[in-house]
Amino acid sequence: MSSPSPTRALPVTGPAGPGSRAAADLPAWPVVVLFAGLPLWWVVGVLDLVWVPAALVMALLLGRADTVRAPRGLGVWLLFVAWCAASAIMLSTAGDLIGFGYRLALYVAGTVLLVYVYNARHRLTERVVCGCLTLWWVYTVLGGFLGLLMPAAVLRTPLARVLPDSLLANELVSHMVVRRLSQFNPDSFLQVAPRPSAPFLYTNNWGNVYSLLLPFVLVHLWQVRGQRRFWPLLVLLPASAVPALLTLNRGMFLGVALAAAYVGLRALLARHLPTVAAIVALGVVAFALFHALPVEERQGTRLSTSADATSTDDRAALYAQALELVPESPLFGHGAPVATLGEAGVPVGTQGQVWMVLVSHGPVATLCFLGWFALAFLGTLRRRDPVGLACSTALLVGAVELFYYGALPYGLPLLMVAAALGLRGADPASTNPAPPGRHRPPGRHRPHPSPEPERA
Repeated sequence: MSSPSPTRALPVTGPAGPGSRAAADLPAWPVVVLFAGLPLWWVVGVLDLVWVPAALVMALLLGRADTVRAPRGLGVWLLFVAWCAASAIMLSTAGDLIGFGYRLALYVAGTVLLVYVYNARHRLTERVVCGCLTLWWVYTVLGGFLGLLMPAAVLRTPLARVLPDSLLANELVSHMVVRRLSQFNPDSFLQVAPRPSAPFLYTNNWGNVYSLLLPFVLVHLWQVRGQRRFWPLLVLLPASAVPALLTLNRGMFLGVALAAAYVGLRALLARHLPTVAAIVALGVVAFALFHALPVEERQGTRLSTSADATSTDDRAALYAQALELVPESPLFGHGAPVATLGEAGVPVGTQGQVWMVLVSHGPVATLCFLGWFALAFLGTLRRRDPVGLACSTALLVGAVELFYYGALPYGLPLLMVAAALGLRGADPASTNPAPPGRHRPPGRHRPHPSPEPERA
């Protein structure tokens, strides 16, 4: 009798046809193309929307599989998505409906991505998934350097040339198709230094993605040790601290510090001193760069200007207003963020994903939203391998950052990939890796049957 698994598979069986296949043998290319194609999606102007068509492709492939499984606890997330959909009855304007539909589509797309990665373990091996996430991190760092070198540059995408003016008048849509490399206004009388944001919409998105992906970068370095790609990645790791520090992103600093503390504690408990030494070395490099770069000076200037008011005192006021709005619509929320009466001019529910869910969909949806990520984190704690540790670290950091960062459209998919990878169990090769330089290419290794978590 095997020991109980931290996850339980929920079989979703469909009719098997001549073109059906085992879910574990689903192809890797939809996920690989989704992540590797970031520069193309960015240049074209669909980076913030590409999750939806990619999820549609994955759903079609899942529909052809003979048996599809889901991790235990996914029902909590599905209840959240259903509750979000039901809160559409609270909408009153066409503009709110557009934003609501966009957010709901991203929630559904994240669900499909989770189920796909959870099932496609033969092709989407841990090495392939960590490689995709590391490539996204490389794109993020290069975009950060680009934002520092050309802070005032603007990329007008092809999509911006074909969309009607009525859509371009929407601020969010405009930012999606007219990409800025940094949050910077050279015409402002306030002398605020540019904060890199490329290839994402805002600097906070950059910091959120960077902190979520960093654990997987460290794991991928371990996976490719002894290979040529190891050295450029190793050099880029400390170099990435330059754009990271110059984002002046305090939320990201907190996330990275939390990740280092968590991994360090786990390493100490496991008596793995090389990991502890690596964390200390990276901390020393970051500390030296913090004092070598004009971080403190720029941070002081930023906090002393009204341009960043929502980053300090006004955030607390917005959070208080979000709680005050709950009794007005305790069941389904307000369907969308609510205009604030304060001086900041920022809608209530836009300064953190938790507050977005609370204001838009109510406390029940918020409990389900946070409950799913808590279950996913707890489900990964039993894993002792490096990939499992990276997944639990990303989920812990992401859960904390949900209170002050928006998770859409980038953070949520990354958290879903981390949950899927962590909950499906370790790949056989991860516990007994091949010698450096000797590995099987993705999709060509000897098939290993998926575990049957529902059996005790």
